[in-house]
Amino acid sequence: MTFRQSFAWWSFAEAPHPLEDLLGTAAGMGFHGVDFLPPPLWPAAKDLGLELVIIDGHDSIDVGFNDRARHAELGDQVRRALETAHRENVLHLSVQPGLTAGEGDDAAIETCAEALAPLAAEAADAGVGLLLEPLNSKVDHPGHQCSTTEWGARVIDLVGRPSLRLLHDVYHMQLMEGDLLRTVDRHIDRIGHLHTAGVPGRQELDAMQEVNWAAIARRLREHRYTGFVGHEFTPRGDVAAALRQAYALFAPATS
Repeated sequence: MTFRQSFAWWSFAEAPHPLEDLLGTAAGMGFHGVDFLPPPLWPAAKDLGLELVIIDGHDSIDVGFNDRARHAELGDQVRRALETAHRENVLHLSVQPGLTAGEGDDAAIETCAEALAPLAAEAADAGVGLLLEPLNSKVDHPGHQCSTTEWGARVIDLVGRPSLRLLHDVYHMQLMEGDLLRTVDRHIDRIGHLHTAGVPGRQELDAMQEVNWAAIARRLREHRYTGFVGHEFTPRGDVAAALRQAYALFAPATS
């Protein structure tokens, strides 16, 4: 069994030239899931055979678990999202450390793990995964404290439950650290979901950007990765063509 592919609703729906039947077109291409789909569209996605792969676990990516004063509030939000995910067969919730809240990295990592450990246990009981996503602080998310793979991995290891893993966004991590293939090698057992987008620009996975996506796909297959690869970019041109191109880069090789 190998990985399957999904796409992020928000990024494709916000394209300059939006596609009228985005869900149906993606399903027809072979996509198996959709990330961050608004709830009113969940029945349509399910009717097309698309899995609900990720939804937000709490309200804001800027307010996160590195702030001990927000633990109770955020915990309540995640628990409500867990109930929804369990009921609607959503695979994962996204959780965030948030903007730097006053503690240094070592202390903030411990603070995140302290709050996420009991939530990871509850998520496991509900059959739902939690995904912690390092974000780039260079371009898109200035001030975010978890901005490297290692930062997120330390939280994962402190919690020590397979229900909490990394959402490894190759776009964000190429901007922050590069060294993509060795990062996949080192952290493959911590990765629960992977996102793509062209670097720079967060657009198509084409010759205008710098990541060798075929090499990434090959390395994931070598590791027998079985999670989802989700495409989270905003096409500057034809949305269907961009989806088709991204899908083809990660599609299983045919003999």
